[in-house]
Amino acid sequence: MKKFKLLFLFVLTSLVYTSCNDDDDLMVPEPSGNTVVYQLGSKDVDGIFGKATFVENTDASVTVVLDIEGTPSDGLHPAHIHFNTAAEGGDIALTFTPVDGNSGLSATTFTTLNDGTAISYAELLNFDGYINVHLSADELGTVVAQGDIGQNALSGTSIIYDLGEKDVTGISGNITFSERNNGETLAVIELDGTPAGGSHPAHIHANTAAETGAILYTFNTVNGDTGTSVTSLSSLMFSDIEDIDAYVNVHLSMDNLATIVAQGDIGQNDLTGTTKVYDLGEKDVVGISGDITFSERVNGEALAVIDIANTPAGGMHPAHIHANTAAESGAILFTFNVVNGDTGMSATNVDAYSYADILDIDAYVNVHLSATQLSTIVAQGDIGQNDLTGSTIVYDLGEKDVAGISGDITFSERVNGEALAVIDIANTPAGGMHPAHIHENTAAETGGILFTFNVVDGDTGMSVTNVDTIDYSAIEDLDAYVNVHLSATQLGTIVAQGDIGRNDLTGDSKVYTLNEKDVAGIMGTATFYKRVDGSSLAVLDIENTVAGEMHPSHIHENDAATGGPIAFSFNPVNGDTGLSMTQVEELDDSTAITYDEILTFDGYINVHLSATQLSTIVAQGNIGSNE
Repeated sequence: MKKFKLLFLFVLTSLVYTSCNDDDDLMVPEPSGNTVVYQLGSKDVDGIFGKATFVENTDASVTVVLDIEGTPSDGLHPAHIHFNTAAEGGDIALTFTPVDGNSGLSATTFTTLNDGTAISYAELLNFDGYINVHLSADELGTVVAQGDIGQNALSGTSIIYDLGEKDVTGISGNITFSERNNGETLAVIELDGTPAGGSHPAHIHANTAAETGAILYTFNTVNGDTGTSVTSLSSLMFSDIEDIDAYVNVHLSMDNLATIVAQGDIGQNDLTGTTKVYDLGEKDVVGISGDITFSERVNGEALAVIDIANTPAGGMHPAHIHANTAAESGAILFTFNVVNGDTGMSATNVDAYSYADILDIDAYVNVHLSATQLSTIVAQGDIGQNDLTGSTIVYDLGEKDVAGISGDITFSERVNGEALAVIDIANTPAGGMHPAHIHENTAAETGGILFTFNVVDGDTGMSVTNVDTIDYSAIEDLDAYVNVHLSATQLGTIVAQGDIGRNDLTGDSKVYTLNEKDVAGIMGTATFYKRVDGSSLAVLDIENTVAGEMHPSHIHENDAATGGPIAFSFNPVNGDTGLSMTQVEELDDSTAITYDEILTFDGYINVHLSATQLSTIVAQGNIGSNE
């Protein structure tokens, strides 16, 4: 078949024509060597397509060879050059020899258009026209192949923009802008899911879709049966497309323009694909939460989409960017379009800040219950430099002076290196306000205040604070502990307490028994807890101590049977509680001692009756290597 087509093509291109000198001699056109090929795509009949080759001849004539694939056998397919673009349509300018259905070929040599106007090869390269190949002479309305030529031919450069579904589920697609040789634009809309028989108006609008704007250009309507619209935009140069401040709407119908079936930003408003998502956690209303996504535009601005779950139907929820962290609070920096309670959605163009600015902004987002209930925040989240990296450290806050009150504190790393501190205490008294601080040293040693947290709310047991004076990276090495107090007027009563940083406990511990000695019934234990920095917390827990008395306690050298001098002095055991807590990091002579070294230390512990009765030992036990 291929050899047959080549032979047929040779015969066609060798056809004689009448010379321009009006004589009757027959001449064979001789190609000059200049040719141009235009693609002819399938139109009304799938599978029929091809190309048109324009050949310049040395005698100033032009030969056009049509080579069409998929034509039905024995058919004759009329073909023409028409004026204008295929998208616009136009009258016939030149009639070709019909395409033979068996070979799919046609060759026509000419020097003039149908009306006698002379036309040259050079002029055809800039001709405002297109080619139609029809099904038959009786079915001219059915175009089997079509393509723009001359100045209307496509350069091969195109831009595609997504058209996402909007008000009707399942309808979406894209729009392709293609450059013509004359710099103008061909726009092709292709949608999936359009209803059969529908006719969908479509336009380019000014501004972003989030802002909305007036119609700038009108496309040919989208055919619901095919989901396609083809429009020649002669007033919009292709070179302007990438910088246009605009978006595209495809509407349900002329009678229902308010229903948008597909929509997408184009030009400088197109999205680069770079996005950042921030969580918006529940705040004052249980079960309402979501996220906000910032998407970078080509022009550097951002599209902000808030997506909140479980918003009340019919509600309209104001939303803003505020200065500082959510823990600190701050003034409104930017106002989003309100969140629709029916959908939980808000889409806003952020032009006051670039996308790059958002990533570094010192801010947070609030979504409010309503315009009249701004104090009720339904969702909230830190953004920009205040966003959380996901790295956290949790420390226990054990009960202290009030039984049953305990919890923990979580430090979370921010992008800027600062920390979010969340204290969560169980069983705090309702209505109470509990001051909380970071203190220097261990809890056993006590120390001055290093940092003050926001007070713990007794109703919720919660405190949320931005820690900006101590970097997150420094927390793990901090020589400190946390106190939560009963109230501002009762700071001496500590309701929860815990060592943090290097003073945190590793979980390793060693218990030694302290037996009764000179006073019957007084006995207990000495527990050494290993800290992160390798030192120890020593807790003496003695039963039946004397109320109101303070019992001196020491580590002595050697074993108890041998006896020996004092090596280390504990904080005295409180006779009311039977407890003593002491930081162990060096002996009384300033010799450093670690937890691991205590486990092998040659020593024993004595607990004495009182400072004035040191000879009376109420509890005693060997430790370390003497256990």
